[in-house]
Amino acid sequence: MKNKLPIALSNRHVHLSESDLEKLFGGGHSLCELKSLSQPGQFACEEKVDLVGPRGTIPGVRVLGPTRDITQVEISFADARKLGVDAPVKESGDIEGSPGLKLVGPNGEVDMEQGAIVAARHIHFSDKDAEEFGVSDGEKVKIKTSGDRSLVFENVTVRVSPKYSLEMHVDLEEGNAAGVSNGDLVEIIR
Repeated sequence: MKNKLPIALSNRHVHLSESDLEKLFGGGHSLCELKSLSQPGQFACEEKVDLVGPRGTIPGVRVLGPTRDITQVEISFADARKLGVDAPVKESGDIEGSPGLKLVGPNGEVDMEQGAIVAARHIHFSDKDAEEFGVSDGEKVKIKTSGDRSLVFENVTVRVSPKYSLEMHVDLEEGNAAGVSNGDLVEIIR
């Protein structure tokens, strides 16, 4: 069985629904791809929005595409404190019970009722990779980094789909704390 895989650091970003995209950027607007991301079909967009919370604003936050069924903002704990919201750690797509924010774009604003989360650390596995690693969808694993600031990440969620490319995702704060960079190899602890 394999036990090493690449890691990627995820900075704050926004996933927009089609209707919120049009409110922020104008009717009929389509996302403009800036660059492809590591997961197939996912891309960073030229579009950016400002996040506005009860205590502060974070300007120029990148939108990721394609559009989704729901609008979701993924931030770090430090971002949440700056904005003045108590963003829970959740799996992407699970926004139930999370706080909202105001999104400000060039053509309008969106007042989200919910959707601001700190994304749970997770690993994307294709079906084949999951079989080779001996893991299953929804399982929680431990990951060990290497180097001067080596640490163990617990409660890392396994996500399996034929659409995924093998990669662990942590937010920028966690990656910096562990002293890792995009593409570094980490190890599943058995």
